[in-house]
Amino acid sequence: MTDDRMTLIELVEKQADGDLVREMLAFAAERIMEAEVEARTGAAKGARTPMREVQRNGYRDRDWDTRAGRIALEIPKLRKGSYFPSFLEPRRTAEKALVAVIQEAYVHGVSTRSVDDLVKAMGAGGMSKSQVSRLCAEIDERVNAFLSRPLEGAWPYLWLDATYLKVRESGRIVSRAVIVAVAVNEDGKREVLGVATGPSEAETFWTEFLRSLADRGLRGVKLVIADDHKGLRAAARRVFNATHQRCRVHWMRNALAHAPAKQRSAVAAMLKTIFAQETKGDAEAQWETVADALREKVEKLGIFMDASRDDVLAYMDFPREHWTQIASTNPLERVNREIKRRADVIGIFPNDDAIIRLIGALMLETNDEWTVARRYMSLETLARVTDNPTIRLPAVAT
Repeated sequence: MTDDRMTLIELVEKQADGDLVREMLAFAAERIMEAEVEARTGAAKGARTPMREVQRNGYRDRDWDTRAGRIALEIPKLRKGSYFPSFLEPRRTAEKALVAVIQEAYVHGVSTRSVDDLVKAMGAGGMSKSQVSRLCAEIDERVNAFLSRPLEGAWPYLWLDATYLKVRESGRIVSRAVIVAVAVNEDGKREVLGVATGPSEAETFWTEFLRSLADRGLRGVKLVIADDHKGLRAAARRVFNATHQRCRVHWMRNALAHAPAKQRSAVAAMLKTIFAQETKGDAEAQWETVADALREKVEKLGIFMDASRDDVLAYMDFPREHWTQIASTNPLERVNREIKRRADVIGIFPNDDAIIRLIGALMLETNDEWTVARRYMSLETLARVTDNPTIRLPAVAT
């Protein structure tokens, strides 16, 4: 360890020339490979110990292209099995997109201090605009193909959620609405259908986005689950003739905002009794009972409940097995957390294309995970809400 530290200090104390970064990367790469091979073999290099699991077998040469230049590596070989350095594993698409957006922000001079430090740590400061453009084009090709793919079959449930990100526009920093659309297909699998950006969540924006989905083949939508947006409700009715389900979780937060702080726990308990009912008729009756009881103490809350009942209880017209998933936008919570986590690294996006690049790449990988995951809804229950009642079960070998 002492020898490694002295070697690193000697590198740092060298004059800052073009070879310094390459030498430091080569030094770090060598130590990483030695540590990984030691963990694989169970013994340090040259050590004689009964704990050793496999013998080394020389080295193989490989060039490592980095932003600091080409580095010649000597990768250890094993007599049994194989070893490949972890730092040479190809990046996931979303990580490439994150790097590309950071680099683009840096090249355009709009990165914040934290992004600036990250870019320098990544060695991306020397990237030219043409290099950044090539990297972005590679990602954009995959993302655009994914977001414009044809949609086939029926999609009974459609979740829509919006988040706001910061973007630079004509020298100003503005908020941009980013919409993600997720649906369940006839096979019970979730898919990401589209991503769009706009200045606000106005009806014209929602209509244009939903029509773009319809143009790609989105059909059979029975229920649109989203937060309370008048523009969205009108657009969904116009484009798909679908029912709107107001997110029950967001509605609960809005309802409690009308109640005095000291009474919110009691009010929340009363409201939850509505959603514990076994049928929609019972839920509507309990809704009226709770609304009348609360109206006497908080008139605004009673009025709020009168105006929102049909939207909040719309999910109860569908199979009970689906109620948990379709009552709110909670199925998109993990997606939103990932979007926020990546966006927080960027801070301020240089343009709308950068937003689509990063969010689209993330949604592409999310969609891949859902494709191989278990069904989100069963075929039997979905058959009750689709126009095609035929249940497609997997073939069974005879």
